[in-house]
Amino acid sequence: MTATSTSQSFSLRSIALPAFGPAVLFSLGEGAVLPVVALSARELGASVAVSALVVTLIGLGSWFFNLPASLITIRFGERWAIVGAGLAGALALAAAGFAPLIPHGIWLLAAAVAAVGMATSVFNLARQKYLTEAVPVQFRARALSTLGGVTRIGIFIGPFVGAAVMQFAGISGAYWVGVVGMAAAAALSLTLRELAVPDRPDGGTPVPEPTLRGVAVSHARVFLTVGIGIMLLSALRASRQVVIPLWADHLGMDATHASLIYGLSGAIDMLVFYPAGKLMDRKGRLWVAVPSTLIMGIALFLIPLSAGFVGLLLAALLVGFGNGISSGLIMTLGADFSPDSGRGQFLGLWRFMADSGATGGPVLLSGLTALVSLAAGVWATGALGLAAAAVFAVALPKLRHRRNY
Repeated sequence: MTATSTSQSFSLRSIALPAFGPAVLFSLGEGAVLPVVALSARELGASVAVSALVVTLIGLGSWFFNLPASLITIRFGERWAIVGAGLAGALALAAAGFAPLIPHGIWLLAAAVAAVGMATSVFNLARQKYLTEAVPVQFRARALSTLGGVTRIGIFIGPFVGAAVMQFAGISGAYWVGVVGMAAAAALSLTLRELAVPDRPDGGTPVPEPTLRGVAVSHARVFLTVGIGIMLLSALRASRQVVIPLWADHLGMDATHASLIYGLSGAIDMLVFYPAGKLMDRKGRLWVAVPSTLIMGIALFLIPLSAGFVGLLLAALLVGFGNGISSGLIMTLGADFSPDSGRGQFLGLWRFMADSGATGGPVLLSGLTALVSLAAGVWATGALGLAAAAVFAVALPKLRHRRNY
């Protein structure tokens, strides 16, 4: 069967349950525990500052483990890496649930939270690599946008499920929701079919896997151009999660109104991922990369100009729309530029850069807020969106690879 006939007969529905189901379950488990980690640390006697540090260990664990995650995925294959990550995440959350029962449980909680971040890194990278290779390129953006979208849905639903269980089981109930979600993700991932290893045309000895250093050097131009764009986009995304509640507090809104604005922005975010993926597949990545970053940047510039509930809500909805249409963009570009030989290493480096931006964005916001004002920090965050749009507009048309942008 030719590649053309394979792509014509392909349907995302045929792989929906094994490909996207585990992502929903895993992210639901993660979402269930995210709101309670700081509270758990406080209950274990940690200060506010230490509790905040424990929360950041999820992101730091994921960031620093991206490169080892690529090597694990290469060593064990995508299917078993996904299964193993789900089991590891479940075990880590079980340990976090038992932390209050042991002396100095804050150390166990911190280690468990970092391990969840590491498991998340392996799970996400292996899932991205699997879909990159299993889905024809004509459907790639739709598949990866859907992966990003269902992950956001899981994160959105998780806190509500955790809250319901905590009514009966206390704060540890959230961790047991996480255990069940991640263990179920691992079990469902067993239904993934193994990807066939292509034979060498000459029947010779397989070529050794390239090193991380070798991939970084050979693709330096991509990393230093489009890679900078994805760092800026990641910083923009991470900062916008902080900006909305901070400006709501600045305007004197109570927690209910701030949560309503944040929730509605997230709802818009989750509604537009598939149309955006379809647009990327049919018209090219540039059609989403530039508008999404421009929209988010402009919306963030408007936030400090809002003086009440309606103004902030409209700006937040615009942020949510811009972020929603960018769902899967980072993964799609990573898949597009990744080589057949060394794809795992490339994606590990790609995700490391993206997570660097996600870590640095809120730091920039907090630094400028402390030194100048909250409005200055928000405007600087908006400037990240304009800068990302400029990078994509210049770099993507010049670096054609596997797609006509």
